[in-house]
Amino acid sequence: MEIYTIGFTQTTAEHFFNRLSEARIERLLDVRLNNSSQLAGFAKAKDLPYFLRELVGATYEHEPKLAPSQAMLDEYKKSKGDWSAYEVQFLDLLKSRKIESVLSTADFERRTALLCSEATADQCHRRLVCEYLARYWPSVRANHL
Repeated sequence: MEIYTIGFTQTTAEHFFNRLSEARIERLLDVRLNNSSQLAGFAKAKDLPYFLRELVGATYEHEPKLAPSQAMLDEYKKSKGDWSAYEVQFLDLLKSRKIESVLSTADFERRTALLCSEATADQCHRRLVCEYLARYWPSVRANHL
């Protein structure tokens, strides 16, 4: 089972939506805690359903259970926290939320991309979500667009 991931910073709307279209994404699952920031530009939650439907033929969903807590986000972003400590905290958070029970493989039968802001998945929690799910669903393979 392939789970795609994508970030929207450091890219144009054209490149962003073309990547989704080329990957034949059917559903964009927003894993951001804050999905309505003015800084999100074309990726604001109120605009994404329209753009996805019209440009990609995909649907939009928001799943805050796959997002870090505000405290974790502030510690890492605002206080310039350590990435390795953030990874441990975030994976512990997913475990405490029992994400493997909240979601099922059926949730990913449609080609799904996890959305976050980071340009690459290297230091982004969307990669960690995929890695966490792969512990429980061995067939999971992440494809970072």
